[in-house]
Amino acid sequence: MIYDAQMSVDLRIEPATLQDVPLILRFIQELAEYEQLAHACVATEDDLRAQLFGPNPVAHTVIAYAGDEPAGFALYFFNFSTFLARPGLYLEDLYVKPALRKRGIGRALLAYLARVASERGCGRMEWSVLNWNEPAIRVYRGIGAQPLEDWTVMRLTGPAIIALAATAPAAPRSSAT
Repeated sequence: MIYDAQMSVDLRIEPATLQDVPLILRFIQELAEYEQLAHACVATEDDLRAQLFGPNPVAHTVIAYAGDEPAGFALYFFNFSTFLARPGLYLEDLYVKPALRKRGIGRALLAYLARVASERGCGRMEWSVLNWNEPAIRVYRGIGAQPLEDWTVMRLTGPAIIALAATAPAAPRSSAT
C-alpha cells in the first residue's frame, strides 16, 4: 500500500477480477469521453469478459483504490522487441478519475506496471499519449519517459484489415494422415 498525505487515505493497486468488468467498462467510457473519443467506444461488458478473463486473455487490468473508492485503472499487454529479444509491456490505457488527479495515483499505477515489467524481464515499457494531453505528458516526462520523435503510429481498422487480409496468400493445406 502507498500512503499519500494529500489524499489522507491508503492507495492500493490490485489486479482486476471478473467482478470488476462493469467498473472497467465505466472507466473506459470515462476515458473515451475525456479523450473526446466517446463515439469510438463500442466496448461491452461481454467483450471485456471474453478478452480479459476468457480462456486466452489478451490483456491485463489493474485497479487503483483510494481507500475503498475505485480511483482509476491501467490496462496493458505484453509485446516483443526483436532487437532486444525480450518482451515489452505496452500500456494501452491509464485513467484516474478527475476528482482524484494530481495525487500521485497515475504515477503509482505507472510504478506498479514498471515493477511488473521488471519482474517479467521486459526490455521496455511503451504507450501513446494524445499530443494535446499536456498534464499526462508532464507526468510521463517526470518519470523519465521520452517521446519517440522518429516514429509515427500507424493503424489499420475494420474494413482496412479485412481488405488487406483478402490479399493474403492462401494458407498451406495440412496433409491428411
